[in-house]
Amino acid sequence: MTSPLNDPKLESLLDRLHAQSDAQIAEIDEYCTEREQRGKFDWTVFDDEMHRFFADKLVALDRDKAEYCYQLCRSLGATRVVEAGTSFGISTLYLAAAVRDNQAGDGVVIATECDPIKAEAARDNFKEAGLREFIDLREGDLRQTLKDVAGPIDFMLVDIWEVARPALELVSPSLRTGAIVVCDNTTVDRDEYRDYFKFVNEPKNRFRTMTVPFKGGFELTVRI
Repeated sequence: MTSPLNDPKLESLLDRLHAQSDAQIAEIDEYCTEREQRGKFDWTVFDDEMHRFFADKLVALDRDKAEYCYQLCRSLGATRVVEAGTSFGISTLYLAAAVRDNQAGDGVVIATECDPIKAEAARDNFKEAGLREFIDLREGDLRQTLKDVAGPIDFMLVDIWEVARPALELVSPSLRTGAIVVCDNTTVDRDEYRDYFKFVNEPKNRFRTMTVPFKGGFELTVRI
Protein backbone atom coordinates (compact mmCIF):
# COMPACT_ATOMS: atom_id res chain seq x y z
CA MET A 1 0.00 0.00 0.00
CA THR A 2 1.34 3.42 -0.96
CA SER A 3 1.70 5.74 2.01
CA PRO A 4 -0.17 9.06 1.84
CA LEU A 5 2.48 10.81 3.94
CA ASN A 6 4.85 11.87 1.14
CA ASP A 7 7.67 12.34 3.64
CA PRO A 8 10.62 10.01 2.86
CA LYS A 9 12.38 10.68 6.17
CA LEU A 10 9.26 9.93 8.20
CA GLU A 11 8.32 6.95 6.08
CA SER A 12 11.78 5.44 6.56
CA LEU A 13 11.47 5.76 10.32
CA LEU A 14 7.97 4.31 10.29
CA ASP A 15 9.09 1.39 8.12
CA ARG A 16 11.72 0.55 10.70
CA LEU A 17 9.39 0.92 13.69
CA HIS A 18 6.56 -1.08 12.12
CA ALA A 19 9.01 -3.82 11.15
CA GLN A 20 10.26 -3.95 14.72
CA SER A 21 6.70 -4.12 16.04
CA ASP A 22 5.69 -6.81 13.55
CA ALA A 23 8.74 -8.90 14.47
CA GLN A 24 7.61 -8.92 18.10
CA ILE A 25 4.15 -10.35 17.37
CA ALA A 26 5.24 -14.00 17.37
CA GLU A 27 7.09 -13.50 20.65
CA ILE A 28 4.03 -11.89 22.21
CA ASP A 29 1.74 -14.67 20.98
CA GLU A 30 4.09 -17.31 22.36
CA TYR A 31 4.29 -15.55 25.71
CA CYS A 32 0.52 -15.14 26.00
CA THR A 33 -0.06 -18.82 25.10
CA GLU A 34 2.47 -19.90 27.72
CA ARG A 35 0.79 -17.70 30.34
CA GLU A 36 -2.61 -19.13 29.46
CA GLN A 37 -1.26 -22.65 29.90
CA ARG A 38 -0.05 -21.65 33.35
CA GLY A 39 -3.49 -20.19 34.05
CA LYS A 40 -1.94 -16.82 34.72
CA PHE A 41 -2.97 -14.74 31.72
CA ASP A 42 -5.50 -11.96 32.15
CA TRP A 43 -5.43 -8.85 29.96
CA THR A 44 -7.27 -6.96 32.72
CA VAL A 45 -4.52 -7.55 35.29
CA PHE A 46 -0.91 -6.75 34.40
CA ASP A 47 1.35 -8.24 37.06
CA ASP A 48 5.04 -7.41 37.45
CA GLU A 49 6.09 -10.21 35.10
CA MET A 50 3.81 -8.96 32.32
CA HIS A 51 4.98 -5.38 32.78
CA ARG A 52 8.59 -6.54 32.40
CA PHE A 53 7.79 -8.56 29.29
CA PHE A 54 5.90 -5.79 27.53
CA ALA A 55 8.34 -3.03 28.53
CA ASP A 56 10.16 -3.16 25.17
CA LYS A 57 7.23 -4.28 23.01
CA LEU A 58 6.03 -1.64 20.58
CA VAL A 59 2.55 -3.14 19.99
CA ALA A 60 2.04 -0.42 17.41
CA LEU A 61 -1.28 0.60 15.90
CA ASP A 62 -1.63 -1.31 12.63
CA ARG A 63 -0.23 0.66 9.73
CA ASP A 64 -3.51 0.76 7.78
CA LYS A 65 -5.33 2.10 10.84
CA ALA A 66 -2.63 4.69 11.46
CA GLU A 67 -2.78 5.90 7.85
CA TYR A 68 -6.57 6.00 8.14
CA CYS A 69 -6.16 8.31 11.14
CA TYR A 70 -3.81 10.49 9.12
CA GLN A 71 -6.34 10.84 6.34
CA LEU A 72 -9.22 11.53 8.74
CA CYS A 73 -7.18 14.30 10.35
CA ARG A 74 -6.34 15.78 6.95
CA SER A 75 -10.00 15.68 5.95
CA LEU A 76 -11.02 17.42 9.18
CA GLY A 77 -8.28 20.01 8.85
CA ALA A 78 -7.38 18.95 12.39
CA THR A 79 -5.17 21.31 14.36
CA ARG A 80 -5.78 20.00 17.90
CA VAL A 81 -5.56 16.24 18.42
CA VAL A 82 -5.51 14.05 21.53
CA GLU A 83 -3.98 10.58 21.77
CA ALA A 84 -4.59 8.26 24.74
CA GLY A 85 -2.01 5.48 24.78
CA THR A 86 1.15 6.82 23.14
CA SER A 87 3.60 4.01 24.01
CA PHE A 88 6.65 4.42 21.71
CA GLY A 89 4.89 7.14 19.71
CA ILE A 90 4.41 5.41 16.36
CA SER A 91 0.77 6.41 15.88
CA THR A 92 1.62 9.85 17.28
CA LEU A 93 3.90 10.42 14.30
CA TYR A 94 1.01 9.96 11.87
CA LEU A 95 -1.16 12.38 13.84
CA ALA A 96 1.59 14.97 14.09
CA ALA A 97 2.31 14.66 10.37
CA ALA A 98 -1.35 15.40 9.67
CA VAL A 99 -1.31 18.48 11.91
CA ARG A 100 1.88 19.66 10.19
CA ASP A 101 0.47 18.99 6.72
CA ASN A 102 -2.70 20.91 7.62
CA GLN A 103 -0.34 23.88 7.92
CA ALA A 104 -1.37 24.48 11.50
CA GLY A 105 1.50 26.58 12.79
CA ASP A 106 0.29 26.36 16.37
CA GLY A 107 -1.32 22.93 15.96
CA VAL A 108 -0.58 20.20 18.47
CA VAL A 109 -1.02 16.53 19.27
CA ILE A 110 -1.55 16.13 23.00
CA ALA A 111 -0.19 12.67 23.72
CA THR A 112 0.03 10.81 27.02
CA GLU A 113 2.16 7.93 28.30
CA CYS A 114 2.57 6.64 31.85
CA ASP A 115 5.79 4.63 31.34
CA PRO A 116 8.83 6.96 31.55
CA ILE A 117 11.04 4.61 29.50
CA LYS A 118 8.50 4.46 26.67
CA ALA A 119 7.97 8.21 26.90
CA GLU A 120 11.68 8.82 26.46
CA ALA A 121 11.83 6.48 23.47
CA ALA A 122 8.82 8.26 21.98
CA ARG A 123 10.56 11.62 22.34
CA ASP A 124 13.58 10.24 20.49
CA ASN A 125 11.29 9.11 17.66
CA PHE A 126 9.60 12.51 17.52
CA LYS A 127 12.98 14.23 17.29
CA GLU A 128 14.23 11.88 14.56
CA ALA A 129 11.08 12.48 12.53
CA GLY A 130 11.40 16.25 12.87
CA LEU A 131 7.93 16.46 14.37
CA ARG A 132 8.71 17.27 18.00
CA GLU A 133 7.35 20.83 17.73
CA PHE A 134 3.88 19.48 16.95
CA ILE A 135 3.67 17.12 19.94
CA ASP A 136 2.92 17.82 23.60
CA LEU A 137 3.82 14.54 25.33
CA ARG A 138 2.45 14.42 28.84
CA GLU A 139 3.99 11.80 31.08
CA GLY A 140 1.87 10.19 33.77
CA ASP A 141 -1.58 8.74 34.44
CA LEU A 142 -3.93 10.00 31.73
CA ARG A 143 -6.61 10.57 34.36
CA GLN A 144 -4.37 13.46 35.39
CA THR A 145 -2.59 14.40 32.17
CA LEU A 146 -5.80 14.79 30.15
CA LYS A 147 -7.64 16.91 32.70
CA ASP A 148 -6.83 20.07 30.75
CA VAL A 149 -6.62 19.75 26.97
CA ALA A 150 -8.26 23.10 26.24
CA GLY A 151 -10.10 23.09 22.97
CA PRO A 152 -11.69 22.75 20.60
CA ILE A 153 -10.39 19.23 19.92
CA ASP A 154 -10.82 17.98 16.35
CA PHE A 155 -9.73 14.34 16.64
CA MET A 156 -8.96 11.80 19.34
CA LEU A 157 -7.29 8.38 19.17
CA VAL A 158 -7.98 5.95 22.02
CA ASP A 159 -5.55 3.04 21.97
CA ILE A 160 -5.59 1.90 25.58
CA TRP A 161 -8.55 -0.24 26.55
CA GLU A 162 -8.03 -0.27 30.34
CA VAL A 163 -8.95 3.40 30.72
CA ALA A 164 -10.73 4.06 27.43
CA ARG A 165 -13.84 5.50 29.07
CA PRO A 166 -12.01 7.81 31.54
CA ALA A 167 -9.93 9.14 28.66
CA LEU A 168 -12.99 9.94 26.54
CA GLU A 169 -14.91 11.38 29.49
CA LEU A 170 -12.10 13.82 30.22
CA VAL A 171 -11.74 14.99 26.62
CA SER A 172 -15.43 14.90 25.68
CA PRO A 173 -16.27 18.44 26.89
CA SER A 174 -13.56 19.82 24.59
CA LEU A 175 -14.63 17.95 21.43
CA ARG A 176 -16.08 20.26 18.81
CA THR A 177 -19.19 19.38 16.85
CA GLY A 178 -18.05 17.09 14.03
CA ALA A 179 -14.96 15.91 15.92
CA ILE A 180 -14.01 12.27 15.40
CA VAL A 181 -12.95 9.79 18.08
CA VAL A 182 -11.46 6.45 17.04
CA CYS A 183 -10.88 3.52 19.38
CA ASP A 184 -8.83 0.44 18.48
CA ASN A 185 -9.59 -3.29 18.84
CA THR A 186 -13.20 -2.89 19.94
CA THR A 187 -14.27 -6.26 18.53
CA VAL A 188 -11.42 -8.31 20.02
CA ASP A 189 -13.19 -8.44 23.37
CA ARG A 190 -16.29 -6.27 23.29
CA ASP A 191 -16.93 -6.84 26.97
CA GLU A 192 -13.75 -4.98 27.91
CA TYR A 193 -15.24 -1.86 26.29
CA ARG A 194 -18.63 -2.14 27.99
CA ASP A 195 -18.23 1.11 29.94
CA TYR A 196 -16.79 2.92 26.92
CA PHE A 197 -19.80 2.04 24.78
CA LYS A 198 -22.18 2.87 27.60
CA PHE A 199 -20.76 6.40 27.59
CA VAL A 200 -20.71 6.69 23.79
CA ASN A 201 -24.29 5.46 23.43
CA GLU A 202 -25.73 7.73 26.13
CA PRO A 203 -27.79 10.29 24.11
CA LYS A 204 -26.86 13.24 26.33
CA ASN A 205 -23.20 12.78 25.36
CA ARG A 206 -24.02 13.57 21.70
CA PHE A 207 -22.23 10.82 19.80
CA ARG A 208 -22.97 8.64 16.79
CA THR A 209 -20.79 5.58 16.39
CA MET A 210 -20.06 2.69 14.04
CA THR A 211 -17.46 -0.07 13.86
CA VAL A 212 -15.14 0.16 10.87
CA PRO A 213 -14.17 -3.39 9.75
CA PHE A 214 -10.43 -3.23 10.24
CA LYS A 215 -8.80 -6.28 11.86
CA GLY A 216 -9.80 -6.31 15.51
CA GLY A 217 -12.39 -3.62 14.94
CA PHE A 218 -11.93 0.14 14.85
CA GLU A 219 -14.68 2.27 16.36
CA LEU A 220 -15.36 5.57 14.62
CA THR A 221 -17.42 7.96 16.73
CA VAL A 222 -18.58 11.45 15.76
CA ARG A 223 -19.59 14.28 18.09
CA ILE A 224 -22.97 15.56 16.89
